Amino acid sequence: MPPYPHEKDFYQELLMSLGTVVPEGLSVVSLRHRVRTLARQLQVRMLVIDEIHAMLQGTFREQRTFLNALRFLANDLRIPLICLGTNEAKQALMTDQQLADRFEAFYLPAWTDDAAFAQLLKSFEAILPLQRPSELWDSKMRKRILSLTDGIMVRICRLLEAASACAIKGGTESIEMEILTDQLANESLVSISERRTRRAVG
Repeated sequence: MPPYPHEKDFYQELLMSLGTVVPEGLSVVSLRHRVRTLARQLQVRMLVIDEIHAMLQGTFREQRTFLNALRFLANDLRIPLICLGTNEAKQALMTDQQLADRFEAFYLPAWTDDAAFAQLLKSFEAILPLQRPSELWDSKMRKRILSLTDGIMVRICRLLEAASACAIKGGTESIEMEILTDQLANESLVSISERRTRRAVG
């Protein structure tokens, strides 16, 4: 999803995602035609739009125009749409009843301290650029990571990224409990820092 719901920007993003060069100066009509033609040639079977809540940055008229473009594209190509985003994404789609009727909302729950979360951390450890094992799936490590991130996936990713950088700079080449501090979480996770600040003020 482009940062603003302009139909032209959307088609340009689609064309780049499909691996083609986008010439300068093409009209919305020409871009739409290129998207439809290329999508058929490549036998596109699904359209996934991330950050769909960015649509709310536009005016009501711009939102309606953008939703009409989505509906047209889905109907014309006869492919399903999958839209990802925050809870605001649902509000964005509900402004068009015909489009809203096609969607079923699914919420991704936060991770909890269970076997699935342990397996997730094992998968992370396998790709971290560290020379020594960190044993992230250990019970104490799991609980610490959850307490710092509230089990939110993007926060877990950022925390482990920052912790890996600290482990490399510090020469330990392993994420140890001492690295997973509140300060590290506050520095790497802006949303957590802001939330804790609001709690302190309240």
